[in-house]
Amino acid sequence: MTDHTPYREFTIRLKLLISKHPNLITTTLSNIFTMRLIGNKTHGDLAEIAIPEFINQYMYDFKSTHVGKDRFRAKKHEEDISVVNQITEDEVLISIKAYGVGPLQLSTDKEARMFPYMESQGEAEINDSNRIRAILESPAFSEIEQMNVLPLIYDEKKNRCNILVFDSEQAKQDVATIRKVTGGRGRKHPIYEFLNENNEYICEVRYGGAAANALQRGLWTNTRNAIQYFDSITGGWIDYSHNLILVKLFSHALVASKRGHVEALESVKRDIATLIQGEGL
Repeated sequence: MTDHTPYREFTIRLKLLISKHPNLITTTLSNIFTMRLIGNKTHGDLAEIAIPEFINQYMYDFKSTHVGKDRFRAKKHEEDISVVNQITEDEVLISIKAYGVGPLQLSTDKEARMFPYMESQGEAEINDSNRIRAILESPAFSEIEQMNVLPLIYDEKKNRCNILVFDSEQAKQDVATIRKVTGGRGRKHPIYEFLNENNEYICEVRYGGAAANALQRGLWTNTRNAIQYFDSITGGWIDYSHNLILVKLFSHALVASKRGHVEALESVKRDIATLIQGEGL
């Protein structure tokens, strides 16, 4: 990646930690994706509280809190967690995404500016580099500079997962063609594809009109087709296994009292301390 924003500094440190202590992230991601056994969307919600706890327990000069449900649900913003670098005091707001390998939504474009702006260009294909730069630097695309998306990507068929961060700066630099695409692949609405000089897919802007919901509009990419524009924070795919004991723990916890929860929490804290000591953190 080419930029050195506070978010980039955080991902560099996270990648370094994972490279030195892969067992910690393997355990955490296995537990997160085990939650799909409870419900197809449960893992995404629990990832929003699991990742901050991972940061707090194992990244000693960073602190994180889950802010999504409280601070932003009304929300003009899409972030789920806050991460503070305790050395620089920089705060980074991050959106946690838990998606299957393939299409990945980078921004919902809540104000629905991107697609109408592309429509206003009045052309089905744009190849002029100056026009492309002007489009990408326009207010309609200002969100690209502020996208702090941490995608937890899973391949359920192969029981593996990967933390893949989109390099938006490199993607912007490489756009050589913007092309309107209609029809095909069961597509209900048109999209605008962004391609590099080799005609390779980078990302796309989806339809943003009144008929589009949050999962139809906005800026999307694809972890299969645009893999060269992703940095793997986990250093590649991590094999995971379902933790059936965790499912049983949840089911028992839901019918237990607070007294039982306190005792269980103390036991879990002791286990985390053992992991920290064993990893030499």
